[in-house]
Amino acid sequence: MQVPGRLQTPPGRLNDASSAQDTQPPAGLQFRAPGPGPGQRARACVRACVRGRACAAPLSVGWLVTLQAGGAVRAPPSGLCPPPPFPGPSLSFGKMSDTAVADTRRLNSKPQDLTDAYGPPSNFLEIDIFNPQTVGVGRARFTTYEVRMRTNLPIFKLKESCVRRRYSDFEWLKNELERDSKIVVPPLPGKALKRQLPFRGDEGIFEESFIEERRQGLEQFINKIAGHPLAQNERCLHMFLQEEAIDRNYVPGKVRQ
Repeated sequence: MQVPGRLQTPPGRLNDASSAQDTQPPAGLQFRAPGPGPGQRARACVRACVRGRACAAPLSVGWLVTLQAGGAVRAPPSGLCPPPPFPGPSLSFGKMSDTAVADTRRLNSKPQDLTDAYGPPSNFLEIDIFNPQTVGVGRARFTTYEVRMRTNLPIFKLKESCVRRRYSDFEWLKNELERDSKIVVPPLPGKALKRQLPFRGDEGIFEESFIEERRQGLEQFINKIAGHPLAQNERCLHMFLQEEAIDRNYVPGKVRQ
């Protein structure tokens, strides 16, 4: 019995090309894909057939009909869709619009002159540690370092400052940041306890080579700290960099612009 409005295919004529032509479905690209998982594989197979390529679609996909100029093709038992019997519809990609091309072009930048090339950057922070000096005698002997800062960041009240700090001042700053801020504080250069033992044949921690090594370590430490946006809001850092003397009894807090 024939059901009105449905495509009827006589048994045993599925592989006959003439039967496929006699049972042409309506105009347009259609496929019926019973069986497990027909969705994406069936669509990919149809696209491959339209473009004239073979596709590895299993027979469980069922009917894979490609309509091209009135032709109909069924997938053979091999499971590979053959090339279409007639030239498929050409796929044309329109020319990109002028607006889209303009959006992809590099923005025209202003030519750089000597003032821009050799002037200070828009935002900068430079901290140098130099000119170490050893003062005192005996057990009261220690080394101080000159800390010079230059910046144009609005968070700092002074754009240029120069103060003297000793190693214990750097330790104080590290402890304050670890207690009050939420940043990971980098380590300080070591204390070199072996160099502080008595009856040494050299100057210990006051040798020039050791002082230079410590100076480089302190400079790396303070530049990492001062370059962190969260640390720049801490009062202890501003006091360390810009005030002549450090008030150990200060009230911790944040600095606002």
